[in-house]
Amino acid sequence: MEHRHHGKSSADFLDSDEILTELNFKGNETFMDAGCGDGHIAIKALKDYLPDGTAYAVDNHKESIDEIESYIKENDLENLIAVHADFTKGVSAVRDEYIDVILMLNVFHGFKASGEMDVVIEELKRMIKDEGKIAIMDFKAIDMAKGPSTDIKSTPDELEELFSNHNLKMIYLNEEIGEDIPEGKSHFIIIFEKD
Repeated sequence: MEHRHHGKSSADFLDSDEILTELNFKGNETFMDAGCGDGHIAIKALKDYLPDGTAYAVDNHKESIDEIESYIKENDLENLIAVHADFTKGVSAVRDEYIDVILMLNVFHGFKASGEMDVVIEELKRMIKDEGKIAIMDFKAIDMAKGPSTDIKSTPDELEELFSNHNLKMIYLNEEIGEDIPEGKSHFIIIFEKD
């Protein structure tokens, strides 16, 4: 089953401050917006949460990366790095144990659809420092108007088991985040750390 977003943005329905606050930045971290789309999360993180930090905006959609690179040039930014890469094939631009915090927002379900979750988790794990964090925020596994079909969504319990198989320990879970929908909130965020 093919599942592609092609750089869609969550900016119109998710509050970036609500998401970034969950990551408890100190302000000097190296952050990765994994599957960044238009890059608005990485840009917001640098502007308001990482005064002394660096952000990598990584996406497989070339047009999104081209737009972010234009933004970097226009704003003369040295601490925002746009990377065109496919997580299933590896992010060769980022060396081992280099990133403090990785956020994958509305992306991970695509790797469930393609059966590539394990290879992606190993790549995320490769890039984070010891005690680095991997945050997965995705649609709840319920029927709702927005988002992917329910069969490719995961529950927090499923992700906890999956990530623990890669020696990544769940350290935080918030199941009430995102957009207000009739069923409550649209998303959950789950954070893992190297065990």
